Amino acid sequence: MFMNTASRIAIVAGGSRGIGRAVASRLAAAGQDVAVVYASNAKEADAAVGEIEAAGSRGIALQADVADEVAVAVAFDTVEERLGPVDVVVNAAGVMALQPTRELDLAQLDRQLRINVRGTFVVARQAARRIRPGGAIVAFSTSVTRLHHPAFGAYAASKGAVEALVPILAKELGGRDVTVNAVAPGPTATELFFDGKSQQDIDRIAGLSPMKRLGTPQDIAEVVAFLAGPGRWVNGQIVFANGGAA
Repeated sequence: MFMNTASRIAIVAGGSRGIGRAVASRLAAAGQDVAVVYASNAKEADAAVGEIEAAGSRGIALQADVADEVAVAVAFDTVEERLGPVDVVVNAAGVMALQPTRELDLAQLDRQLRINVRGTFVVARQAARRIRPGGAIVAFSTSVTRLHHPAFGAYAASKGAVEALVPILAKELGGRDVTVNAVAPGPTATELFFDGKSQQDIDRIAGLSPMKRLGTPQDIAEVVAFLAGPGRWVNGQIVFANGGAA
């Protein structure tokens, strides 16, 4: 049965840019009010809220480091006070640094583990405590956990932790009618993806998919909107959204 998602309240961490921003706009288009949680770029977060409001939904922007448990708890408090009880939590916040293992900057490794792993657990902990029955939690992994590209070791390892958490959290929330899934995008045309890559690298990676193109943030947002709305019988899964890249 199709779920009417109007009047639902969503939090999108990492919602000011890239895939997260596309997700925030897509959920707003489905009638959900959306809180955009951002790390530092207030201007982009305000622009994302403008897109949410243009879709006819309520939007707010909240600054928080997803790895800071106090800041995340305050963000959830603020959403509940200003918008209402939370139905959907999407954590698209993440960082990526590409280095071969033998050249790995351990400070970069620590940063990725802090944001991508600790941040996932911090957000998931609050979501598990507060989300209403009928709600959905959507985390983010990456198709690189299966594609095994050189230099992606630290990033893929951090997302492997996300994949380990998702089915366990789904079972922990058993009986509450809350779904927990992760989306694992393939190469997607975002600022995060393009950073540090040559055009030759971009073209080569785009050619890995039978679709012969990069994904778009909107491609990924459609998958998230399904999991955050009508996809009630998908639970504890890692959904690979990569155009068939293998």
